[in-house]
Amino acid sequence: MSIGTILLIVLVLALIGVIPAWPHAQNWGYGPSGIVGVILIIVLVLFLLGRL
Repeated sequence: MSIGTILLIVLVLALIGVIPAWPHAQNWGYGPSGIVGVILIIVLVLFLLGRL
């Protein structure tokens, strides 16, 4: 697996981990998941363009 694929998998897992439905993240709001979502979109675009 390439580094881009590993990075994409880690970011997807991080996005699932910061969903406010989890008990440890109820007081966080949507900020962390929004930030991780934006990073995930950027990495996905770079991956699709072949830059990663």
